[in-house]
Amino acid sequence: MRKKPDEDPIRLTLNGGELKGELKPLGGSKADEWNNRLNNLLVGALPIAGLRDKEQTTEAALAVAYGTMDIAPADPIEGMLIAQLMAANEAALSLYRRAWHQAPEFFDARVKYLQLADKAARTVALLTERLDHHRGRGQQQITVKHVTTNNVTADQAIIADSVTTGAGARNVASPALLANSEAPMPILSETRQPDPVGVGGGTKSK
Repeated sequence: MRKKPDEDPIRLTLNGGELKGELKPLGGSKADEWNNRLNNLLVGALPIAGLRDKEQTTEAALAVAYGTMDIAPADPIEGMLIAQLMAANEAALSLYRRAWHQAPEFFDARVKYLQLADKAARTVALLTERLDHHRGRGQQQITVKHVTTNNVTADQAIIADSVTTGAGARNVASPALLANSEAPMPILSETRQPDPVGVGGGTKSK
């Protein structure tokens, strides 16, 4: 029985320690096979891909490659995010251009192009946030400020805590407030004021 082409296993031979990574600025990997493939996929995803004008296609590919190198992917994950970011940005700008090139009588077509362009632009913003989050990787920066004046004792000092992460800033409880919260609440019977006359059996002072 004859085997089908898709039944034949694919055998790969890896270079092991001979990885040079000369094209790492394009894909973030030590393996140039990955960097080349990612770059080729990115060029194929550009709106200009498929045109017969090779000079124009080459110019666009070089421009996108230089942009990728400026962002400098540090690993393959960043390489993928940057490639998708580039493709989404090109798509958004191309759709905006198509929208304004529509004749005024084709209002519905113009609106559709603008909607698709806005969606692509939101994708650009989302990918940018993901890239920043991946590069930050949850690093925290804690800043503690102690402000004291002549009228404020050390126990009453105002402590401003600011915890900054890759996802933004949030307020946390002050250590001074946490320390003071351990003090017991006063018993009401010990601080009760005398009842007024005629209420609760109070007596009139002479």
